[in-house]
Amino acid sequence: MTSIGTLKVLAGAGFAAAMALGAGPALAAGGAAELKHQHWHFDGVFGTFDKEALQRGYQVYEAVCSNCHGLEHLAFRNLGQKGGPFHLDACPEGAPETLDCSNPNENPIVKTIAANYKYQVTDGPDETGEMFERAPIPSDRIPGPYRNEQQARAANNGALPPDLSLIIKARPHGADYVYSLLTGYEDAPATVSVAPGQYYNPYFPGDMSQQMKPEYLDEEGHPREGVEVPPGGVLAMAPPLADGMVDYVDPNTPETVEQYAKDVVEFLAWAAEPKMEERKKLGVMTLAYLLILTGLLYWSYREIWSKVDR
Repeated sequence: MTSIGTLKVLAGAGFAAAMALGAGPALAAGGAAELKHQHWHFDGVFGTFDKEALQRGYQVYEAVCSNCHGLEHLAFRNLGQKGGPFHLDACPEGAPETLDCSNPNENPIVKTIAANYKYQVTDGPDETGEMFERAPIPSDRIPGPYRNEQQARAANNGALPPDLSLIIKARPHGADYVYSLLTGYEDAPATVSVAPGQYYNPYFPGDMSQQMKPEYLDEEGHPREGVEVPPGGVLAMAPPLADGMVDYVDPNTPETVEQYAKDVVEFLAWAAEPKMEERKKLGVMTLAYLLILTGLLYWSYREIWSKVDR
């Protein structure tokens, strides 16, 4: 997969702004459901990123998540760096011989992504002293949907959508948490009342005892004996993903909520640590070196002291 592909729908919702809440102690206190554990390509000492999943994940991010959330710690050029989703070792056929596509600033895919991005960047001042808007270039940071926090809150009923650059690192079991949240929306149980504009999710940390209907509460406002408090909580975000909402280039890749969620989590895991593969390779090489050095030192020790009378 070497291009972004076409989009069927630009969804109006991204991840929940409420993802800014912690998922550690809150999970236990709120009684959230056990997270859905997935096999991730990047897990483990020898884990690596799936490049095709990264490309699809960026496509989902741009089509869906970027409507509410930014990636303020990433520049477009990072997408074309070694290990990134759109890195090229060689230029496509027909490109000028003088073009170095391994340089992310000259990468034609990255340049196209930046030039066609849905948001512009603020630059200036110009010769008149005024700031102006222009299309991004590879060296620009990926612009977010809002100019400032006030605008973001005004557009989201007072909630502040978090930046997603480090969201996977910022949450315990971040990959499983985000995947579970995106795929976990359910109809609210009959025992609870959900206000208009709120949505129930068993994987979101919360306290559903505060949402119980009056007939299921005792005189002190606690759930009646025998009434089970459902896990999870409510959040002010409609389910952001739906089957078929983004067209993938590869016809063999299912266009389902589960696949979209896995791909965007893979991309966000890379966004949180673009140098992960290099770090792991260096770690393995360092351990191998230390093991060899330990063997040599032990052999030297035995060789030297074996000739000494005790």
